Amino acid sequence: MKYWLLKSEPSVYGWAQLLQDGCTHWNGVRNHQAAANLKAMVKGDRAFFYHSNEGKEIVGMVEITRTAYPDPSDESRKFVMVDIRPLRPLARPLPLAEIKKHPILKNMALVRQSRLSVCPVTEKEWNVVMEMD
Repeated sequence: MKYWLLKSEPSVYGWAQLLQDGCTHWNGVRNHQAAANLKAMVKGDRAFFYHSNEGKEIVGMVEITRTAYPDPSDESRKFVMVDIRPLRPLARPLPLAEIKKHPILKNMALVRQSRLSVCPVTEKEWNVVMEMD
């Protein structure tokens, strides 16, 4: 199993909306590195759901339920999307400021590549966040 982090602005599509929907597809990714990360996902992988811009915090955990397939909103046919479902919220949102202060988490892709919307998370980073939950 691999671990990831998916970013979304809560005003566009937030954790509360995902809980209400029960599942969704993760589409609209137009960055090649983020798209490569989507293509690397397999069914059963886990991801953190991160509120970007508004909140800047990890708020929940999701499971990848369908591997990469063509994103119909992409006219170039180069980009893909995956399907996800919520697993559970974190006991408390984990703010970016706190992540940056942690000696292990300060090197996360989330911190190093702040504009990347789909980031890998190492198993060690995943475990540290879970311990903080």
